[in-house]
Amino acid sequence: MKNILLTILLTGLTAISVAAQNTEKGVDTQTKSIQKETKVNDRSHDVGRSFSFGKGKTKIRAKLDNPYPLTARRDFLIDTISGVLKDNKMILDESASKLNQGLIVTKPYTFSKGVILTKNEINRYADTLSPDQVFSRGRFSLTVEVQSIDGIRNNVLVNASVEGRSENGLFSEWTNLSSSGEAEDEFLAKLVEALGKDLNEEGRKP
Repeated sequence: MKNILLTILLTGLTAISVAAQNTEKGVDTQTKSIQKETKVNDRSHDVGRSFSFGKGKTKIRAKLDNPYPLTARRDFLIDTISGVLKDNKMILDESASKLNQGLIVTKPYTFSKGVILTKNEINRYADTLSPDQVFSRGRFSLTVEVQSIDGIRNNVLVNASVEGRSENGLFSEWTNLSSSGEAEDEFLAKLVEALGKDLNEEGRKP
């Protein structure tokens, strides 16, 4: 009787052990499969990835020479300059300009408003004195000189006067900043395009 009971007990324990092992193997296999699949598919937090948009798709143009040489009649060139300024919503300062002498001056043009936007934009157009400077607005005015070389050749010189406005709640003031050359280059590029010329022609810096 004891032998029969012992045999039944051993058989039961063996069956339980085998079932447990099979269950453990199943879980282990499934877990490994899930981990492997997750590792392959979940890339949302993979900070090591980098995106390539292809070489040559983003080209940075070198700044144009300033003054920039242009072949065009002086009067036609002055009219084109005035048109480019008007198209870009820049107002001519008639009291300061002397068109018959090839001098064109604009009134201040506000290129940014708001602290966050102005911080980024003013760093493009000016060399700020200190990284701690906070401006709520940025503006610049342009002085364009058409310098005659001969009857059909002229140099166009552009200077930008950049300012940043700071406020403390009680009063505000405009601070003169050193131009980075970006405003001058942007205007020259638009002028060259308005004349139907290629930016890769003479006058471009290497």
